[in-house]
Amino acid sequence: MRRLLLTENITADGRIEMLDDWFNPSPEGGIQEWLDGMERWGASSGSVLVGRQTFEDFRGYWPQHTDEPAGAYLDRVQKYVVSTSLTDAQWRNSTILSGDPVEEVRRLKDSDGGDITLCGSITLAHAVLAAGLVDEIRLLVFPAVQGRGKALAPEGTSMPRLELLGSDTFRSGVALLRYAVRHR
Repeated sequence: MRRLLLTENITADGRIEMLDDWFNPSPEGGIQEWLDGMERWGASSGSVLVGRQTFEDFRGYWPQHTDEPAGAYLDRVQKYVVSTSLTDAQWRNSTILSGDPVEEVRRLKDSDGGDITLCGSITLAHAVLAAGLVDEIRLLVFPAVQGRGKALAPEGTSMPRLELLGSDTFRSGVALLRYAVRHR
């Protein structure tokens, strides 16, 4: 069974919905530093899983930035997008999963291959967290307080058994935290 790794950019007050200007994915924003940190932990995944909105955001930015390591990785990696409205991904190595999101992710986890990284995609992240499908949570904690917006977990979701697997800090002030989710 493949592992599902949830990777989220998050503010110090636990918000993953980006309503203010606290995240910069460019080299000037420190993205290479964070990617290097995750690579030291063996974060290379066999595939990336996203919801429609995150996929469209990625597709609108990264294919024009394949000269950057993150752009080159996203261009070549297998991408799965959960969507009931997309019919043509219009990005190489992309597969649309149009069924029930939780069931689609269960099937993907049961298939052959390496780890699956789910990034961003608040609605999808909330669904798989609530369904108990996440094996590891990786948080890039930004030194910002937003005071509003959606949090990491949906209201009523409890994960009482997180085990810290590692942490790292970067010159940009971002902290990278890695937790195993211990299911009951």
